[in-house]
Amino acid sequence: MNDLNLQLDRPSVLTANEGELARESWKIFQIMAEFVEGFEKLASIPPSVSIFGSARTREDHPNYILAADIAKRLSNSGFSVVSGGGPGIMEAVNKGAYAGKSLSVGLNIALPHEQASNAYQDLGLNFRHFFARKVMFVKFATAYVVLPGGFGTLDELAEILTLVQTGKSRRIPIILVGSPFWSGLIQWFRQTMVPEGTIAPEDLDLFQLVDKPEEVVEAIFAYYDDRCFEPSVAEREKLLHL
Repeated sequence: MNDLNLQLDRPSVLTANEGELARESWKIFQIMAEFVEGFEKLASIPPSVSIFGSARTREDHPNYILAADIAKRLSNSGFSVVSGGGPGIMEAVNKGAYAGKSLSVGLNIALPHEQASNAYQDLGLNFRHFFARKVMFVKFATAYVVLPGGFGTLDELAEILTLVQTGKSRRIPIILVGSPFWSGLIQWFRQTMVPEGTIAPEDLDLFQLVDKPEEVVEAIFAYYDDRCFEPSVAEREKLLHL
């Protein structure tokens, strides 16, 4: 009798699973739409610089002011400037870029708290999925600039370092801003990760640390002094399979 009851119950379980599978299948189209819109709109904005930092930084904080300064300098130098589109450092970045000569771009995402789109975007895209949004930050970036931030900022930093380290993305300038904030992490890389063999000594050359806004612009132009901002044919192929 127990076996019979189990067999009778199974169709309802399968029906529930099928319904869930149908929802997951339709989700694929939503994900595809985010990628298609991102590719179409961001492909026309090069060269661009992606900038990251804390959503919790207040408008009167030195890091907010620093982020706005960096973004405006980059914008006036001809770079479209891309942020996560939210408050804090992201708002400062978009505000600085908006005051400059080039596009201010926000890759917005809906979150239960913290995230609300800022008002300083010439071009704003909306995402539901972090992974689709993260691809957009990397795929069209000429450089990465990372200011002090939390887990999300560390996630973006680790993402680009991993992609470049493993050869899945082209080499671009990765610039950390703020010695007091980043020095402890870099020291841990050097004194713990390298001796443990979890990263190679040369992996520390994937990024550089600066403190002044003009140093960010100088570092990017120095990197591209003998190469084009546009990806090479080989780099395009690499980014195609990102």
